[in-house]
Amino acid sequence: MQTNFTDTQLADPATRRSNEILRSCVHCGFCTATCPTYKVLGDELDSPRGRIYLIKDMLENNKVPDERTVTHIDRCLSCLSCMTTCPSGVHYMHLIDHAREYIEKTYKRRWDERALRWLLAKILPYPSRFRLALIGARLARPFRKLLPDARMRAMLEMAPNRIPPASENDRPQSFSAIGARRKRVALLIGCAQRALNTDINDATIRLLRRHGCDVVIPKGIGCCGALTHHMGKVHESHAMAAANVRAIVDELDGEGLDAVVINTSGCGTTVKDYAHLLRNHAIADDASRVAALAKDVTEIMSELGLNDPFQAGPLRVAYHAACSLQHGQQIRSAPKDLLRAAGFEVVEPRDSHICCGSAGIYNLMQPAISSELRIRKVATIEATRPQVISAGNIGCMMQISSATEIPLVHTVELLDWATGGPKPLSIANAVTVKMRELPACRC
Repeated sequence: MQTNFTDTQLADPATRRSNEILRSCVHCGFCTATCPTYKVLGDELDSPRGRIYLIKDMLENNKVPDERTVTHIDRCLSCLSCMTTCPSGVHYMHLIDHAREYIEKTYKRRWDERALRWLLAKILPYPSRFRLALIGARLARPFRKLLPDARMRAMLEMAPNRIPPASENDRPQSFSAIGARRKRVALLIGCAQRALNTDINDATIRLLRRHGCDVVIPKGIGCCGALTHHMGKVHESHAMAAANVRAIVDELDGEGLDAVVINTSGCGTTVKDYAHLLRNHAIADDASRVAALAKDVTEIMSELGLNDPFQAGPLRVAYHAACSLQHGQQIRSAPKDLLRAAGFEVVEPRDSHICCGSAGIYNLMQPAISSELRIRKVATIEATRPQVISAGNIGCMMQISSATEIPLVHTVELLDWATGGPKPLSIANAVTVKMRELPACRC
């Protein structure tokens, strides 16, 4: 794609990077075939190619974006399926992030939108605040139909029936390996996950320790910055990312680390991009060191291998591939290979490359599109006749579980159970899980 940025514009690092990305696009349109919003809405401007044209025009002409441009860019899930599909290697993630940053700085949203986005930025990345908000949402949920705003109704509906107490394992501390130590790793404990499902971090710690890892929760670790980053709130997201870098580097330069383990794939995609995110920051070199160490929990477990992995019941598991894992990090086979190695029968739904509609805060900000994608995703999953659904991202887990009675657990919970840990709570409590009773899938 031909661009016409001035030398003055290209002096800005973000614009220079966007120019490189725009020039790599060849207008082929392959991205439209795998774009969820294009599939739902059928509008070229709700495809990556259409958004690229809008972004180019906005950035190149230093435009204050209009409502039409903002609407189409806001509808992007950042699922990154287009990056997997693109034959030209267009790095759409950096481009859409720059567009959102530009919109945040130059476009004045309606007062209610500004208030809602401010509220989400001040609550979701902070587990204690989020837990209180969930309690309030659960109490208000019976009255949700009285609310005129679909986004507010979506927020109340998101609140789970059970809000777990804070886990003692999430505070700064170290856990020793069981047996001979093979690695020393830091665990990124996340933010929303600590309020929504504390079993995930607990299972991760048990699994890593059982396989020879010292696990440290660094002092000062917190939200990776993804939630605010995708809202274009650069100041907040960079501050969170920098705090994590400092916390991890303290451990790295202290007793040393072999990896930074992440069990929420949305966080993993962001942390692996810290080198770019903080490239103009004073701690850019440290950010690169941290990004290079970042690994999804299934990556580290693939390296370690599973010890005695046949202690769980023989279940048919539908594996949901989170977009941030399969597209953002290009990790596709490791979770499925580990589940099979643990004795589970693994099935995959049709169109597994298409987003479930969660996408960070997307299900709160774009509830109609998100709901349509959730309906489609759940239908394809249930068609495989699974006994359990497995996923590697808390957002996907919340999204899918809200529309099905099939128990849904994090992949790490199944691996923990299979290697000697407790049965996941959602499986233990589910009346729908019956060993060996469902017919074979004919999909």
